[in-house]
Amino acid sequence: LRNAGSFPCDSCVLAVHEESIYTVEPNRVQVRTLQGTVKQLLVFNETEGNPCHLHICGNFLVVGTDTSHLKVFDLSRREAKPHCNAKNLVEHVPNLGGITSVKCSSNGNNVSILINRLNGTPDSRAFFYDVEMDTLNYFDFETGRPSSESCSMPRVEEGEMEKERPEMNELLGRYPSNHFWDQNEPRLFVCEALLAVSTPKQSKLPANTEANYSEYQVNAVVVSFFITQEHGLLLQDSFPKAVTHEALMGLEVPYYYFSKKSGETKNDSEPMPGSSSIAQMVAKRPLRDFVGLEDCDKTTRDAMLNFSFYLTIGDMDEAFKSIKLIKSEAVWENMARMCVKTRRLDVAKVCLGNMGHARGARALREAEHEPELDARVAMLAVQLGMLEDAERLYRNCKRFDLLTKFYQASGQWQKAIENAEGFDRVHLRTTYYNYAKHLEALGDHHLALSHYEKSDTHRFEVPRMLLEDLQTLEIYVNKTKDKSLWKWWAQYLESQADMDSALKYYEKAQDYLSLVRVHCYLGNIQKASEIANETGNHAASYHLARQYEARDDVKQAIHFYTRAQAYNNAIRLCKDSGLDDHLMNLSLLSSPEDMMEAARYYEEKGLQMDRAVMLYHKGGHFSKAIELAFATQQFNALQLIAEELDENSDPALLSRCSDFLIEHKQFEKAVELLVTAKKYYEALHLCLEQNLTITEEMAEKMTVSKDSKELSEDFRRDLLERIADCCMRQGNYHLATKKYTQAGNKSKAMRALLKSGDTEKIIFFTGVSRQKEIYIMAANYLQSLDWRKDPEIMKNIISFYTKGRALDLLAGFYDACAQVEIDEYQNYEKALGALTEAYKCLSKAKMRSQSELEERLGQLQNKLTMVKKFVQIRRLYEEDPKEALNQCENLLGEPELDQTVRTGDVYALLIEHHAQQGSFEVAYKYMEEMTKKLPSVNVTYYVNQQITDAIYKAVGVPLKTNVVVEKVRHNSAEDGDEVEEDVAEDSYNGPED
Repeated sequence: LRNAGSFPCDSCVLAVHEESIYTVEPNRVQVRTLQGTVKQLLVFNETEGNPCHLHICGNFLVVGTDTSHLKVFDLSRREAKPHCNAKNLVEHVPNLGGITSVKCSSNGNNVSILINRLNGTPDSRAFFYDVEMDTLNYFDFETGRPSSESCSMPRVEEGEMEKERPEMNELLGRYPSNHFWDQNEPRLFVCEALLAVSTPKQSKLPANTEANYSEYQVNAVVVSFFITQEHGLLLQDSFPKAVTHEALMGLEVPYYYFSKKSGETKNDSEPMPGSSSIAQMVAKRPLRDFVGLEDCDKTTRDAMLNFSFYLTIGDMDEAFKSIKLIKSEAVWENMARMCVKTRRLDVAKVCLGNMGHARGARALREAEHEPELDARVAMLAVQLGMLEDAERLYRNCKRFDLLTKFYQASGQWQKAIENAEGFDRVHLRTTYYNYAKHLEALGDHHLALSHYEKSDTHRFEVPRMLLEDLQTLEIYVNKTKDKSLWKWWAQYLESQADMDSALKYYEKAQDYLSLVRVHCYLGNIQKASEIANETGNHAASYHLARQYEARDDVKQAIHFYTRAQAYNNAIRLCKDSGLDDHLMNLSLLSSPEDMMEAARYYEEKGLQMDRAVMLYHKGGHFSKAIELAFATQQFNALQLIAEELDENSDPALLSRCSDFLIEHKQFEKAVELLVTAKKYYEALHLCLEQNLTITEEMAEKMTVSKDSKELSEDFRRDLLERIADCCMRQGNYHLATKKYTQAGNKSKAMRALLKSGDTEKIIFFTGVSRQKEIYIMAANYLQSLDWRKDPEIMKNIISFYTKGRALDLLAGFYDACAQVEIDEYQNYEKALGALTEAYKCLSKAKMRSQSELEERLGQLQNKLTMVKKFVQIRRLYEEDPKEALNQCENLLGEPELDQTVRTGDVYALLIEHHAQQGSFEVAYKYMEEMTKKLPSVNVTYYVNQQITDAIYKAVGVPLKTNVVVEKVRHNSAEDGDEVEEDVAEDSYNGPED
């Protein structure tokens, strides 16, 4: 170093660029030579304030003033020229106390600004002014978020900050301190962020972030960003500042530069990876992507910068293009590590290939079958030694099975067991087993034994492990009291010819087969028989039977074969020894194949054919059983066989059995077999011939499904009608109705239902059928009931005749209603209404004979006229009795009066009037006249008994007792009034509604 010049100057800040020194005075910046001569003044007006901050990067000078203005100058020419107009930050930043530091990028297009708040505390935001776009953005270190969506954090999704990028939490609750731009790369910016003393806004953090905030209490963090107009603010890297470093001094690819703390200038107590020292006072650390490439040339450096930039924005394709010509393994490894962050496995494969990492490439290819992306990325992380990332990825995708394997492979056995116990219980026993194998390999047999037991593999593994130490093994076997281990130990002792001890442990293990086997070997066959009989163990009994068979003790052999349920062996011995009685019993206990074999044995011998038939029957060979039964005339056996035949049996066999049952008068069972054989007509004929009742179950069996392909639809309908005809003959009208309906013959179904007399079902079936003929049949049936007392029946009659369009029948019903009103209740008003409705219906009716229709209309008109006259006379009587009486006299002269209006009712009106007026003689005269016209009628039927008594007494005629009664009232006066009201309301107002 040499002294180029010196001069006195009073300036709070200064900057040097080439041969010029920049100092400040009120309202201006002085450009001086190295000797202090002022060669240019950069003037600021009063509004812009006094310059107090200077910084030069590349060929650009940025000046900050005490009024929070900033201005950039271009120093590339002989004289400094303004690069932009002064920017007033007060207009854009609320609560601005003042600028604390300004720095510009090497191309002068971006300026970073740090400020204080009005209360003098450092602001947690770092501001970035874009000179070309004239925009101001910021990054807030307190919340870890930028000012707008244009300034985004790559590869960080909302809600996943902690899960995806834990380093983001390191930035929370901090404020920016030192900041610099790279001397040559205008996109690269670095900042030192210090932990705030108090975090009053910490409550604004997300809940999950705040909960884990205390985990990231690093005092100082160095954060680097890429800043572009297209992508905004992009977080590139962050790392804690080393404890030996005082402060960040600057950035020039490929290094960060730091000043050292006093006392740390000789030795770094905690050197960072790849870091070194310069001149004892300055330390440097390579950028993350330049580890191993610190001495690269400019082309490689530019390529790596582009690589780092494209990785930051997540464009792996461009990042790959940037470094494809670089041969350094460190670069490819770094890119592969970044692929873990970006989850680009396609790029990772290329990186592993360029690294020559064959094992990693194979592991990645084998992991492709995993459905979760994180699981595949975790395998990449494992191969690159990024174990913490691998663990986190396995947890994120909830692949606890792979996490268990990971812990085992990395020797973290306690974590593997904890993970399996909590989340991967499927592999818990496997984990215990693998850990036990690991401990056994280390020689820790005691702990290995415990984990073999937990994995439930101790019955095999522990004897194998302790085979060299028999004393310890015997102690363990006796201690565990496990039957499997006792059996194993007994087998071992037997192999060592220690039979007594072996029998002892076989008995403990309840291994009866081995006990019998050893006793037989030792010649203690009686003891073996006792054991087999007491325990009933099949295997032991079978072994003992073989021993007896070898000794030609057939009975004992058969006995123990039977206890072992080895019936075929017992049957074989019975046949060989001629023990036919035992053979039958054993065959019935055995399989169908053995039954058939025994049956053939009896058949071949020609004796005891009933046993052959039974065995063929029990063995399922019905045709052979029936054939043999017919041949040997075993009718009882035939009956038993016939009861078990079903639809799956041979039709010819069914038919043959049914003939047999008919011959022996078993008609019901014969019908069932005929139905099963689908001989429906023969079954029906038999039912009629033998007068067998067709039950609903039998009828359903004879009903062919609509979907049946075996029989035609015509055959099906004919069969259903025949079934219904049989039911009709037997009086089962409901079943007949059902079958007629299934056959589609609703008319016959209705006739069957009418015969049943079930009014409720008739009404329901009529409503469902909706056929004219059925409506009329139902209405005709309902007329035969006591419709006078049931208004609901009357409604249905009218409704059915109307729906069936039988207006002539409806007219006849209304006419009958009118006659009932007259005869029963003397209610001529309602009768008049009914006759009016009858006339309306008959007028609309269509009959085959027009003359007959006209004749009926004429008769109805005459009735209507007579009733109307009498009704009018009754009404007139209230106003003009004399005129009413005259009209009564005229009405009595009508020749066809008695066909509609009862003559007695007319005379009753005259008699009651004269009696009330005291004209008893006249009244008596009318009574005598009525008696002559109606000689068979009792006068009291029309005239009140008291009135007749008064008339006879007044004229001096003795009282008459006439026992002849035209008609007896069936209802009391009160009942009559009640029914009359109901009928009138329901029958005559109904049609009008």
